[in-house]
Amino acid sequence: MSNGIIHRAWPQQQPITQHRHIWLITGPAGCGKSTVAQYIAQSLDLPYLEGDDFHPTSNIEKMSHGTPLTDQDRWDWLITLRRAAMSQLSSPSRPSGVVVTCSALKQRYRDVIRIAHYNSPDILVHFVYLHASEDVLLQRVGTRKGHYMGANMVHSQLEALEEPTREETDVIKVDVSGTKDEVEAEALRRVREAVKAEMGRDS
Repeated sequence: MSNGIIHRAWPQQQPITQHRHIWLITGPAGCGKSTVAQYIAQSLDLPYLEGDDFHPTSNIEKMSHGTPLTDQDRWDWLITLRRAAMSQLSSPSRPSGVVVTCSALKQRYRDVIRIAHYNSPDILVHFVYLHASEDVLLQRVGTRKGHYMGANMVHSQLEALEEPTREETDVIKVDVSGTKDEVEAEALRRVREAVKAEMGRDS
């Protein structure tokens, strides 16, 4: 997974709409972004981009030492990630969507990704916001091995977190306090509901 892209051959699972979709799986450290994103990508036969793979080495060095990233650290990463997602949608396979992991802790970070729609109106951006209590997140991070995100990063990310507002109507909120299977099923259900609602508007 060196290039951060996973493809799965699950034929005839992609939702057919008039738009192309970027599904951003977001939330702080420990919420299970990668697990949920891979499940959705596999279930819908969509390409998957692991956002962490697009961080420059300087960002990874900071995070591995427990140093929170600044806005300046994140801008180029967010722009690179947005361009990578749009590139996937323009690839020869012409997928109906792409699933991307990105913490997107602040509204202005989410707005950087939303620019994809303004550059290409046929692209719709959706955020699947995974949330849970700090205790749950700390417990999950504590079970990871060999990952540069530690418990101190959970604290710093929750401090930086700007909860999506009601005005951010492209955000789907999913509570991840349940089991892995429950969370995956709920996230996929909500994604499919969003596609179905869009198809209803297009018809």
